[in-house]
Amino acid sequence: MTMPTKSILSQIPASIWVLGFVSMLMDISSEMIHSLLPMFMVTTLGASAFMVGLIEGLAESTALIVKVFSGAWSDYLGKRKGLAVFGYALGALTKPLFAIAPTMGIVLTARLLDRIGKGVRGAPRDALVADIAPPHLRGAAFGLRQSLDTVGAFLGPLLAVCLMLLWANDFRAVFWVAVIPGLMAVALLLFGVHEPERHEDSKRSNPIRRENLERLSASYWWVVGIGAVFTLARFSEAFLVLRAQQGGIPIALVPLVMVAMNLIYALSAYPFGKLSDRVSHAKLLALGLVILIAADLVLATNDHWGVVIVGVTLWGIHMGITQGLLATMVADTAPADLRGTAYGFFNLISGIAMLVASGVAGLLWDQLGASFTFYASAAFCVVALAGLAWQPIRANRDVE
Repeated sequence: MTMPTKSILSQIPASIWVLGFVSMLMDISSEMIHSLLPMFMVTTLGASAFMVGLIEGLAESTALIVKVFSGAWSDYLGKRKGLAVFGYALGALTKPLFAIAPTMGIVLTARLLDRIGKGVRGAPRDALVADIAPPHLRGAAFGLRQSLDTVGAFLGPLLAVCLMLLWANDFRAVFWVAVIPGLMAVALLLFGVHEPERHEDSKRSNPIRRENLERLSASYWWVVGIGAVFTLARFSEAFLVLRAQQGGIPIALVPLVMVAMNLIYALSAYPFGKLSDRVSHAKLLALGLVILIAADLVLATNDHWGVVIVGVTLWGIHMGITQGLLATMVADTAPADLRGTAYGFFNLISGIAMLVASGVAGLLWDQLGASFTFYASAAFCVVALAGLAWQPIRANRDVE
């Protein structure tokens, strides 16, 4: 018998709620900057679409690659929270660099440092969610954290729009305000999250030694492969911002497209996370891919603001279906004592895919036009669908 939503929410441990609010505050801080940064680079610093794609790809892939080391380190230490605090603090302290950046070099430095912070905190935080959540509520727990995270991802651009209108498109002033919620996130994590006690072996073992990696199952590596193809299909969201700008939307209002996407993302992540505890993961992934194909085809047709809003709405539904689900699938297919390492390798491969995807997207955008960028994304979705049909993923929930 299915429990009502309120009952499920009440069973989710308090520390997961706090982690969700920490993510929300940091996303407010980050998205205030990221929703404006592509336009800032193009209009203020004179960057090309290829340069935007390259910087975004380098930044996001750096975050994902760093996770392999922070995840393995958290497994070795048997502790997650300290690394998460360091990562959030680094992210918060790099925000002022965007406000003072006179050149693309400083922007690149700031993005890399900011994403290193994200990389340091990401795998330990996800492993911490998996450690805290009861196994039968793991999908709901990841969905809840992702929903709260995404509330910040639409509040940030919304706040950026308001401040841009208030301050006559002063990018740098908005970037300074973004420092405040970042620091609040660090304080909340430091004092509000309690890490569960873990059984300590008398001898610590290097998580990335061969004999430990051999404990990661074929199902886990299949999740890694599918996640990489997903990343190829879903390049940096900076290109959604640039697509909106092409339609003639005033600069101050362009971040509203990210508000729309992240609002849908936030509303859909928890329901689909809860659903993933009861239905086939492979079928949910396939649904997410079909919706992403629809989003790509819509965005490829033209840049009218109404069309772009439909496209980014579909994009947000895709994110709500797939992002918490992939995190749940990693937890379900990896041994508990190697979860940090498992998230790390998952994100390492995804990071390489993100670098390739964003670089190719920017090159296609400059050479062939925006439509070809979205058609390429749809083509990668078809590849991922073929992979799911060839060998459906089976979660191993007995690896506790």
